[in-house]
Formats: sequence, C-alpha cells, structure tokens
Amino acid sequence: MSALRSLDHLVRYRLQRWPQRPPGLAKPKQGAGGWLRGRPGDPTTEPAPPAQPFLKFPGSNRLRTLPDGLWLNFGGTAHEPFVDIFAIEACSSLQNLLDKRSRFAPSTRSLLAVCPITWLLAPVTPTDTTPRWKATGVLKAAPVMPLVLPVRDIRVMYALKQRQYNGFAQCQLPQPHEYFVPMEELVAENAHENPDLRELVSRAAARSNFFPGS
Repeated sequence: MSALRSLDHLVRYRLQRWPQRPPGLAKPKQGAGGWLRGRPGDPTTEPAPPAQPFLKFPGSNRLRTLPDGLWLNFGGTAHEPFVDIFAIEACSSLQNLLDKRSRFAPSTRSLLAVCPITWLLAPVTPTDTTPRWKATGVLKAAPVMPLVLPVRDIRVMYALKQRQYNGFAQCQLPQPHEYFVPMEELVAENAHENPDLRELVSRAAARSNFFPGS
C-alpha cells in the first residue's frame, strides 16, 4: 500500500510541473482556446485538493471522478459554455486500468466538469495573478457559485508499468479517445519536455482529425 501511495505522490509531483496547456498541444487557430490545469493544483497556492475541479454525472453528489491530471479547455460563450478535457490516469495494475477506463467510456449519459469557486477565484499560477475565472473566457464577472459545464470532448492518457504496457500494446486496441504511455516515461524528470511524449499528446487535439493546413 505504501508503494502505491508513493507512486501516486510521484505522479502528482511530476504533473505539477506541467504547464497550463498540455505539452504538445498547439494553440488553436480560431477561438480563445483557454486551457487551464485543474489537477493537480500548485501546492504553494492550493494545499486543499477539494478545491480542485472534478468530473461527475448530472444529479450525482457523491460519485466523482478525480483524475491524476486534468486539463480543461474552456470554449463557447457566456450563454452556452462548454469544456474539452485532457485527463491523465496512472494505473498501478490492469484492474485499476479497467476501472479507470470504464469512467471515461463512451456513454449516452452526459458528463459534467465542476470548477469550485475557490479554484476559479485563485490566480492561474503563482507568477500569473490573473484570476482563473477571467482566463476561462466564458465568465463575464467573478463567480458566486461553482461553474458546472458540459464536457464536449474527452481525451485520456493512461500510464502503465512497463510490463503491463507491453502486454496491452500487443493484445489490446485503444478507443479513439485513449492514449497510452509507459509509467516510467510519465514520471521521468521533465517528462513534459520529452519530444516523444509531446508528440503523443499532440494527437489529442480535435483538429488532428482534419486535413493539415485547413
């Protein structure tokens, strides 16, 4: 159990060094494209995990999805906002992978992203004092209640230990919204600067399904 806690801590520690926009994703040619890192938070300004965004189904106030890493790309207008998400899940076992995959599996149910008030009012980073609610581009004034948005697009990257990663890559077929990476690559020092990892994350852009240059 202590080993699992150590792995979780290491994953979150590494992801705290990732930028507000997932590394490898280019800025959109049109629209605001307001990416913000929701999880993990910065330990110097957000010591309490409950103040970080989470995912849930409508009407549910208990069952929440708390990815190890969560990036939100706010879009739409103040009258009809939405969010696209890029999540990272570190899986310590195949059973853990199956459980986490089921939470992001295609469904006829709607998925919601919930942004707590304290998270929205906090600065983007310790060096950027812009309140997050302004950076979203979909709020005209400081919020007085949590921001709950429908999730339009989901992309998830799963990290597996090398042996499990090799077995999965040989025998399984990822869903269109799924990406897989060896755990060792995810928790490596400065992993967000790894060209191979950045190239993998770049495929998580919706425009990657369209003809280049159009």
